[in-house]
Amino acid sequence: MITLASDFGSPYPAAMKGVIRRHTDAELIDVAHDLPRGDPRAAAFWLRFVLPEFPPAVHCAVIDPGVGTDRDALVVRAGSHVLVAPDNGLAMPPARALAGESGGESGKGNDDGDEAIEAFVVDVDEPASETFHGRDVFAPTAARIRAALDGGPAAATPEAVSDALSAMDDLSPATDPVDLVLPEPSVERDDAGDPVAVEGEVLAIDRFGNVVTNVPGELIRGRDWVRINGELTPVAETFGAVDPGDRLVTVGSHGYVECDVNDGRGDGAFDLRPGDSVRIVADNVSL
Repeated sequence: MITLASDFGSPYPAAMKGVIRRHTDAELIDVAHDLPRGDPRAAAFWLRFVLPEFPPAVHCAVIDPGVGTDRDALVVRAGSHVLVAPDNGLAMPPARALAGESGGESGKGNDDGDEAIEAFVVDVDEPASETFHGRDVFAPTAARIRAALDGGPAAATPEAVSDALSAMDDLSPATDPVDLVLPEPSVERDDAGDPVAVEGEVLAIDRFGNVVTNVPGELIRGRDWVRINGELTPVAETFGAVDPGDRLVTVGSHGYVECDVNDGRGDGAFDLRPGDSVRIVADNVSL
């Protein structure tokens, strides 16, 4: 299969699918085309969460605020998976998760797979448009890679995928691809080693207004209340544990702390946006 992800909305992804269909009959799966516009970091977070659920595939992801500039087009092998993306760091967090998938549950949260990653630069012909490289560069590259993998990535070993990519005339090893590392929270602990305060950051906000932070969920497990930027807030396992319209802190399916509202928007209630800092303090600690 080939998966597609972008911030394009509609109808641009249809043009990418048309290009791919001219070269291969691979199954096409839309991951999302409403990823945060022009935000490779937020998109990388979501792809890091979603892509490890797939069997080995070619993943074409385009969030490309540098379209038309001298940024490279990149192909990244992660185990038996292949990512095709602009060289702006977008591919690297999901690649590490995919490459390390044998070390954790579907690879989620596992960034130890660098040894199973290799990157290539695409030798790009003059594109038809300087504003739509998704159609003119990334989609045809994904199709050529799929065609070069007899049986597809799911039927190939990592070594076979590597050999196939190395044999492609329009790919050459990338010497210094742009990296992107999701920020780590700062944890303050008491004398017993238990977390009492965390300085984190908002990574993304989903369509429901749920505020996703970079704080691992285990840092709040077992607590009934915490302070979010000074505001006392209940910790709940489900939205239904609080009344409609009430705020809560919970652990999302991605494993990170969320600041949410039952039947409402957490971003408005907590006044948080991507990139904002979040300080989480145990309710019985004065810090």
